Amino acid sequence: MRTALVLVRHELRLLASIGLWVARRRHRTGEGAAFGYSRGQGPMMLGFGFVIVIESIMMSVLLRNHPAVQRAWFTVDVYTLVLIVGMHAASVVRPHVLDDRVLRVRRAAHVDLRIPLEKVARARRELRTTHERTEGELNLAIGSQTTVTLELTEPVAHFTFLGRRQDIRLVRFHADDADGLVKAISRARSAPSPIPDPTG
Repeated sequence: MRTALVLVRHELRLLASIGLWVARRRHRTGEGAAFGYSRGQGPMMLGFGFVIVIESIMMSVLLRNHPAVQRAWFTVDVYTLVLIVGMHAASVVRPHVLDDRVLRVRRAAHVDLRIPLEKVARARRELRTTHERTEGELNLAIGSQTTVTLELTEPVAHFTFLGRRQDIRLVRFHADDADGLVKAISRARSAPSPIPDPTG
């Protein structure tokens, strides 16, 4: 039951992302700087969509003598196409966000990891196209690649799609402007902390 609720909530987020995408709005970036990561997956998502359209046309022809099955298959194909568009839209409207205290590393509608800058030991641009599952590491590849690596001074809690907790010490993810993001992280980490008001 819980898994079903998680899936429904995720699909609703994808549908909401399409609305934000059409309206050219972003999801909760606040006053932080947004860094996109969707550019590398655009052609792949377009390819998936094209395959679904071709499959739908072919199955419509093959099932022309079975209208009930034909309609059911067409409905499934349309919904699948909507979800593909939603996944891409979620990647566009939910960019990584950096402010003076926290870096939010996101991927579509299912990853939103908040990393306090004080816990970042090192940020570097690093292109990787192969990733192995290792305890304590989180790899968020886009188009099978990551371009930014964060080493942390202490673990941060990450919850998987189904809610399982993982303690993460190293994060690899993709950013379209990896150099710009790494430099922005360095500037934010080196910026002086605001002096508290003595009058309260």
